[in-house]
Amino acid sequence: MLKRITLKNMTVFSETDLKFGRNLNVIIGENGAGKTHLLKMIYSVLAVSAEEGRKPKTSIPTKSFLQTRLADKLVNIFRPESLGRLAKRQQGRQRCDIHLVFEQSNCDIAFSFAGNSKTEVSIEKLPEAWIDVSPAYLPTRELLTIFPNFISVYEGHYLEFEETWRDTCLLLGALIQRGPKEKRIRELLEPLEIAMGGAIELDKNGRFYLRNDSGRMEMPLVAEGLRKLGMLARLIATGALLDKGYLFWDEPEANLNPVLIKQVAKSILDLCDSGIQVFIATHSLFLLRELEILLSDKNHKKVKSKFFGLHQTEDGVKIDQGSSIDDIGDIAALDEELAQSDRFLAVD
Repeated sequence: MLKRITLKNMTVFSETDLKFGRNLNVIIGENGAGKTHLLKMIYSVLAVSAEEGRKPKTSIPTKSFLQTRLADKLVNIFRPESLGRLAKRQQGRQRCDIHLVFEQSNCDIAFSFAGNSKTEVSIEKLPEAWIDVSPAYLPTRELLTIFPNFISVYEGHYLEFEETWRDTCLLLGALIQRGPKEKRIRELLEPLEIAMGGAIELDKNGRFYLRNDSGRMEMPLVAEGLRKLGMLARLIATGALLDKGYLFWDEPEANLNPVLIKQVAKSILDLCDSGIQVFIATHSLFLLRELEILLSDKNHKKVKSKFFGLHQTEDGVKIDQGSSIDDIGDIAALDEELAQSDRFLAVD
């Protein structure tokens, strides 16, 4: 479990300290407030650690390895012109400091880089061990339609696609989980497959299909919102999201109608109940309300959640945090949705 992250002078953030919930973490803010930057920074560090931790003959962490590997990952995920571009560009504040604290303290890591850094970070605190589970990152765009040959093309050529796409495609192409965990997988998959009207299937030709009693439908012919559900279903089926690990989901509500958003909210909390630590970025009032409704249900009473409100100020983005939406201050995007409802009710 990731307990907290402290950031200093990273992109739009001057200085902040986020303390995460064990299960669900919801990051809320307007466009440009840095929601995706937070997800990507945390994911990048976890992904580097997990990639090494799952190697059969891995070695203990070293400064020389992390100095270049972390820098490479950050550049490949964020796609800046150079690493130093991730430092907050303000006079006198050109050094970025990052510190992650885990429940298992031997995984703690701290590093920094200057505004002119290009290929290396400076390791301030070296972890003693790698994490043993792979994080999953679901971007705003679905990836099932681009999956055929994407990994081989990405690794053989330079493409201006962020590396989260490549990482997630690797997870999507993994083998279906078999064995004693199949029962739990079916419990998580069943409501998603009902919502999609079928099951996700990966053919020998490397293409995904939606299969039901009527046959198979090519993924490009499936509605985009259903494809997003399909990505989640596939990660559950392969065991990438089952009983431990991390899920980062950028705007789960994108391209989904309210009926499907309700299913997404339920699936997110079902994953939390299974032991997954979930981080989502959103500005959807409907999704937030649905999460609050479900969190109040006795079936999810064990879910420990935190909400983070991102507010733009003259000195960078300020973050309010707490155990409910009431603790994070006013978010303009949410207020506009409420104001529109009032205007609609006032129409004669």
